[in-house]
Amino acid sequence: MSRAVRALLLAVLLAPLAALAAEEGYRLDHAPIDPKDLVSLQAGARTFVNYCLTCHGAQHMRYNRLVDLGLTESEIRNNLILTGDKIGGTMTVALRPADGKAFFGVAPPDLTLIGRSRGADWLYTYLRTFYRDPKAATGWNNAVFPRVAMPHVLWQLQGERSLEVKEGEHGTPEYEWKQIVPGTQSEVQYDTTVRDLVNFLVYVAEPAATERQRIGIVVLFVLGILFIFAYALKKEYWKDVH
Repeated sequence: MSRAVRALLLAVLLAPLAALAAEEGYRLDHAPIDPKDLVSLQAGARTFVNYCLTCHGAQHMRYNRLVDLGLTESEIRNNLILTGDKIGGTMTVALRPADGKAFFGVAPPDLTLIGRSRGADWLYTYLRTFYRDPKAATGWNNAVFPRVAMPHVLWQLQGERSLEVKEGEHGTPEYEWKQIVPGTQSEVQYDTTVRDLVNFLVYVAEPAATERQRIGIVVLFVLGILFIFAYALKKEYWKDVH
């Protein structure tokens, strides 16, 4: 085998490891979400419309679909629709993409599918790792998403924190957090708020997920029973065949 071929094979074998190393960064925390927790989903919807819906829409989600969370149309209309939108309308924003790009350098993305594209753990960690950065245009940065264009919209709840990154053992980074200004919520309360928000975003990405999983379990159970009958029928037909 020539040297060039060996080098090519080595590159192919090491490519996945190189890709994995490139993706390494701040370690993601597990998001303790529960898609069946209606109280959490309702709280997450409230946080979303109060803090996120100003810039980020969920244009494929209709307000009246929130009745699946145990809310009445009256409750949705009085507590979650903060504009002149109708109960059957989608969760859109008035901010134009061009204006968003002018304000933040990039247009704020729609969040309908963010729960599926990013995942619950990423969102949960991201929303809890903002820190003050005087070099950033917005004054904020993020440990999970460095040089993020979005400011920390929940800073009044979490407060202001600083981050110092040090080199630990084996060259791995160590993150040292420091609270500069306290927020209106304690650390546990803020983590709960973020948990509820992420729970809602995951729900928005696939509102029928819980029902789909329930139906899937029933279907598998029925198929298991049918398999027993099918196997018994097969034995009966082939009992005289040697």
